[in-house]
Amino acid sequence: MNTQFRSIVFAGGGNRCLWQAGFWSELAPALSEKPQEIAAVSAGATVACMLFANKFEHGLEHFMDATHRNEKNIYVSNIVGSQRVFPHFEMYKRAILTVIDQAALELLHQGPDIRIQIARPPDWLGPLFGTLVGFGCYTLEKWLVSPVHPGLASSIDFKADVISIRDCSTPEQLCDLLLCSSCTPPLTPIMSWDSSPALDGGLVDNVPVNALPGTAGKTLVLLTRQYSSHSIPREPNRIYVHPSRSIPVNKWDYTCPEGLQAAYQLGKSDGRLFIDELSRK
Repeated sequence: MNTQFRSIVFAGGGNRCLWQAGFWSELAPALSEKPQEIAAVSAGATVACMLFANKFEHGLEHFMDATHRNEKNIYVSNIVGSQRVFPHFEMYKRAILTVIDQAALELLHQGPDIRIQIARPPDWLGPLFGTLVGFGCYTLEKWLVSPVHPGLASSIDFKADVISIRDCSTPEQLCDLLLCSSCTPPLTPIMSWDSSPALDGGLVDNVPVNALPGTAGKTLVLLTRQYSSHSIPREPNRIYVHPSRSIPVNKWDYTCPEGLQAAYQLGKSDGRLFIDELSRK
């Protein structure tokens, strides 16, 4: 199969992004060349980094073990203590730093340019109200019309900021960037990048095609939820793929290793079907 995609887009979606990993693990060996640019956001950015650092299997093993040992998604008793009510931030951060070491980061620097999107709230809102308004816009728009590329937050001056992983010189710096791109208070603390508030980049667009350079070329967009056929944009040189059925795990359920494995396996199955379709064309 003589197929090449110059660019790949990894949408956000929390645990659902493991579908992307399964899909890519099947597709990558069948491609004639490696991609040159990656655009990614939120958990999709973390999955992309682990894949292109050749660390995904290690990452999946670590996170499945961590979710197996984690009993709850909310620890109400921690409201009066020093521990976090939500375990997500510490688990997510620990997974990144456990898997992405300096050698992995250097390998990433040698691979495709992975461009990670974060969201900047408008100055007139500030980080706290920006969080509330941004996630309110995102939830409302998804509920009402479920577009592939939302626009409501952008209409009230939320901005996308795109940072290349090549600008990160240490694993800790890359970890901070990935955490900023997934910043979803109250599950995580409010974060900052380059001394300015940073929120989950999916608030601006959870499918960050605009994070690619203008010369993106033939592009494969890996979604993490199903969309109706009329919702999928028709763009030249751009192919959108989505799961064949609903991914069987909640995006923020950090207690369900079986769901993680099921999402990954569904991606592998859908990846094989996609390769068969390309081979017939």
